[in-house]
Amino acid sequence: MADHLTPRQKSTPVGARQETLLTFRQRRLLSYAIRYVIAAILIVFAFVPIVWVLSASLNQSGSLVSIEIIPKNAGLENYRNLIQHPYYPFLTWLFNSLKIASISTVLSVCSTAVAAYALSRFRFYGRRFLMRAILLVSIFPGTLSIVALYTITQQLGTQVGILGLDSHASLILIYTSGALSINVFLMKGYLDSIPMEIDESALVDGGTHWQIFRLITMPLATPILITIGVLTFMAIYGDFVLPRVLLQSADKLTIMVGLYLFQSADYAQNWGIFTAGAVIAALPVLVIYLLLQRYIIGGLTSGAVKL
Repeated sequence: MADHLTPRQKSTPVGARQETLLTFRQRRLLSYAIRYVIAAILIVFAFVPIVWVLSASLNQSGSLVSIEIIPKNAGLENYRNLIQHPYYPFLTWLFNSLKIASISTVLSVCSTAVAAYALSRFRFYGRRFLMRAILLVSIFPGTLSIVALYTITQQLGTQVGILGLDSHASLILIYTSGALSINVFLMKGYLDSIPMEIDESALVDGGTHWQIFRLITMPLATPILITIGVLTFMAIYGDFVLPRVLLQSADKLTIMVGLYLFQSADYAQNWGIFTAGAVIAALPVLVIYLLLQRYIIGGLTSGAVKL
């Protein structure tokens, strides 16, 4: 047994080696304990607000303050009042949000795929300048352009009514163009990881660039397409500022603006109906994320940006 020890181990006393081994085990156990404590704290911070909102939505007294997780007077009265409200069409708002987010996501993913494929596969004059310009535009926060978007939409509505204020079409157009910048870089990085030899083999076999894009590249890029689609849908669905500025009619509002009206108007003190609406509004995003979460991690980790 002693023949297999290294010279350093032979020169170290057995007690010292056992003490070092014990210290290593203690350090490993301590590191595990710290990780579990941090994970437990993060889980508590993540789930306590969710449980609180669910509890408040079942509390028929309309209060956010409750000692019990499940209130004694728990019921679905808040949900019934929310859906059957005579003045605030909650289901219409929910449909508007789903419609705007879905159409904008589809258009954004399609335009992103075409732009990213061109930047990844073709070499043309001004390519690097174009990528840096897109990256520069994405640095500025979207709130800086709200005044400009309002003015442009107002003036455009005098010429093309469907693209003016209080129109879903103008909102969809703004969302589609606004989501291009960072999505193009994310998808371009993923397409750069797909070997060019696949495209070259298809070209040798007589395939066109459109056939390669549609039949080869896009199926291979399914994870990043789904990732971009989910992230874009969540961002548009949860946006509040832009619909609040551009939409005016009650039947054209989105769910986030509608929930704000519930809290700030007739139900300023009744948080039960507001939290019930928040729970229903969160369900579409939750379902989509649970169904497609396995694609999101793979798409994000493979989409490194390359200039």
